[in-house]
Amino acid sequence: MGAMSNVQTHSASAGANFARPQNNIRALGLQHNARVADFGAGSGAYVFGVAEVLEGSGKVYAIDIQRDLLRRIANEATRRGYKNVEIIWADLEAPRASKLADASIDTVLISNLLFQVPDKLLVLKEARRIVKPAGSVVVIDWTDSFKGMGPAKEDVFNKEAMLELAPKADLELRKEFEAGAHHYGCIFIPMPTTS
Repeated sequence: MGAMSNVQTHSASAGANFARPQNNIRALGLQHNARVADFGAGSGAYVFGVAEVLEGSGKVYAIDIQRDLLRRIANEATRRGYKNVEIIWADLEAPRASKLADASIDTVLISNLLFQVPDKLLVLKEARRIVKPAGSVVVIDWTDSFKGMGPAKEDVFNKEAMLELAPKADLELRKEFEAGAHHYGCIFIPMPTTS
């Protein structure tokens, strides 16, 4: 079963010194009515940032294995009046875990999650399954342990490892972006499937 740690929650709330949700969301180039899935939604920093950018249009799916975090996201979304946030409990290391339809999502966001899961390829394959042919899979993760603020040194899933794994999930790099002082950001597009 996929494990989520408090590092994700902490990193999402750590602000501008670490991953910068507001800046990173701008890098995504979201369009009005976009459908966005946030894998490992954690504290909801990206969920709320995306919901704000979409201004009530589209849909933001907050997906996590920690029910208490999902409850907090649901409560905060209600408090803020975001009607386009939907909560999905899932173990993203299981096939078809997100429960979303094939090729139905414009952007899948995977932030500070891959370092926490043993089977990273399954998570990426689920992202590839649900992303539209013209959509993108965005990965933001730690470049280093940063003196214990991030993952343990042996758990860091660096950009080079990500770039090596992506093609195995039928994803190819479109571009990289500056994701924060201790994070990398990569935008992948789905490779065409051969039937």
